[in-house]
Amino acid sequence: MDIKHLLYDYLVKTGMSVTSAKYLNMIVLLIGLLIVAFLIDFIIRKIIVELFTRFSVKSKTNFDDLLVKNKAPRNIAHIIPLFLVLELIPLVFVDFIFVENIIEKGLQVFAIILILWIARSVLNTLKDYLKTLPSLKDKPIDSYIQVIMIFAWVFGILSAIAIITGIEFIKFITTIGAASAIILLVFKDTILGFVASIQVSINDMVRIGDWITFEKYGADGDVTEINLSTVKVQNFDKTITTIPTYALISDSFKNWRGMENSDGRRIKRALNIKLDSICYLSKSEVDSLKKIQSISAYLETRQLDIDAYNTNNNINKDLLLNGRNLTNIGVFRKYIETYIENHSGTNKKMMIMVRQLEPGTQGIPLEVYAFSSDKRWENYEYIMADIFDHIIAAVPYFNLEIFELPSNSSFIESKK
Repeated sequence: MDIKHLLYDYLVKTGMSVTSAKYLNMIVLLIGLLIVAFLIDFIIRKIIVELFTRFSVKSKTNFDDLLVKNKAPRNIAHIIPLFLVLELIPLVFVDFIFVENIIEKGLQVFAIILILWIARSVLNTLKDYLKTLPSLKDKPIDSYIQVIMIFAWVFGILSAIAIITGIEFIKFITTIGAASAIILLVFKDTILGFVASIQVSINDMVRIGDWITFEKYGADGDVTEINLSTVKVQNFDKTITTIPTYALISDSFKNWRGMENSDGRRIKRALNIKLDSICYLSKSEVDSLKKIQSISAYLETRQLDIDAYNTNNNINKDLLLNGRNLTNIGVFRKYIETYIENHSGTNKKMMIMVRQLEPGTQGIPLEVYAFSSDKRWENYEYIMADIFDHIIAAVPYFNLEIFELPSNSSFIESKK
């Protein structure tokens, strides 16, 4: 006699109706199956998790530790009870074929979900492991993992729908292909983000940890995360700015990695000198400036060259304009250059230049172009301020004036 009919035959013999006996038989078998399935699931889960935990403690790699952390063993443990239930379901619903078909389809859908859970656990483990590798820790690993999971979920959802509707998977995919335009529209941002992630990675445009400035989105700080749809930037004021990944290739932004990897950080700042304070230097003024030790040798040599040229060419020096002459702004420019070259905070191996820019309504800009040897923000600002403190204080020694818009006190003094 078949075991699945033992209770049924007993109930019928006791006088219970056939229909009631079938229902009661099904309920008892279902409860028994659930109890057995939960017990097996509990035991197997404990065994597998314990084995994985012990193995991860003894192994040298941390990949298995991450598997345990992301609950991969726990999800894998559900496979055996699920197959057991699938095999025993026909015994439970032997007299209820319609219900059996619904339950089997539901379990098959759950099997797909379970496979997706396992895949997600393994992929998250792989993501965490790759981030521990020095060569990959600044790469957008999140984007690739998200793309794989999106395809897995789409494939899983389509498979589940095919099972529920009873349509063959190939035919179902063919039917879905006709609606590809709608799918592309729905997943437009995801597709754009995926393309952007690949381009960002291949072209090495942004890495995790890079300092970027993205004025359009108000971002100015370090990149903390790059995923399929967004790039997270922690600004220096500790706020978080979220930027669409696609914006990295569609808009312009500044990445400071080149500066951080170089030997110095650029100093580029100008002083506006009043045009009417610029003049030729007389011999007595040149002799007075020779007291400045850093340019005394330069002035001595330069003055000898100029005097020799004027003498050889019979230049009439009764008028200072004639012939060659030194100017106060030219000597000042040389002084600044010499000062920067001797400053302890500048990188002597990189460009050092003091140049004039185009004169404007606010005088003639005298620009300092150099590089600090210390790239840290606080120290960089200190070095730049130290240089310009000295330069601004040195301006009067060359009979020059810095252009400055008049303040309220200037108007008050003029009225007096």
